[in-house]
Amino acid sequence: MSSTELQIAVEAARAGANVISAYTDRSRAQSFELKGRHDLVTEADVASEKAIKSVISHAFPDDVMLAEESHGGAELTDERTWIIDPIDGTTNFAHGVPFYAVSIALWKNKQPEVGLVLGVVQDELFTAERGNGAFLNNKPIRVSETSEKSEALIGTGFPYRDLSVLNDYMKVFDVMMRETHGVRRPGSAAYDMAYVACGRYDGFYEYALAPWDVAAGGLIIREAGGVVTDWKGKENWLSGKRITAGNPHIHAYLQSVLQREVHPDLL
Repeated sequence: MSSTELQIAVEAARAGANVISAYTDRSRAQSFELKGRHDLVTEADVASEKAIKSVISHAFPDDVMLAEESHGGAELTDERTWIIDPIDGTTNFAHGVPFYAVSIALWKNKQPEVGLVLGVVQDELFTAERGNGAFLNNKPIRVSETSEKSEALIGTGFPYRDLSVLNDYMKVFDVMMRETHGVRRPGSAAYDMAYVACGRYDGFYEYALAPWDVAAGGLIIREAGGVVTDWKGKENWLSGKRITAGNPHIHAYLQSVLQREVHPDLL
């Protein structure tokens, strides 16, 4: 039996997804002129976020919300806080690439309690509650058992804003291409992490991420038996902008590569 919090998170995610879907035909009909595209995506993001927040605030009026479009620079505290990404994968959405998601998490005392990632186009609902396991469309999921790096499929995200780690990142990418079964970059960190949780990917690494990108996915992976840390192997993965995740074997492998290839000052 899922908690009231998870039930509300699902209701909120569905409300956001309905808004996003209403914009989909408009998005594809628009020209790819940059300003028009940016304005449309911003409009969809804001509308989705408004729908999500409306559902949550009605159920839990005293809870704090930390959302991508309206966070105003706020930081996580010990209060019950909903961390929301109304469209994770906005560039995909703008171009009609069907890989984007709604991400909602509830954190309390700076620890994740509820996590949800909803693949909008695929209608894949990944959920987790602390201590109760992880699920895809209400069916239990687990991380993969892959232990050999040569058999591992890795997810990542290419840098496009913060280029401070670009050179070292490309060194890691080179190693991944040579030593693993392959690397994928679909363009939604939340959805990528859900793929780790259900065993489609064996590991994932990225940097320059925001809390709303990873707050839900991190809990889902952990509840599916996986490991989530920052690049130093510590717990600062929510706000530290660097994250490594995977089944225990591949997480350890990724950490070893990052420690070897990335300058210590950039970890």
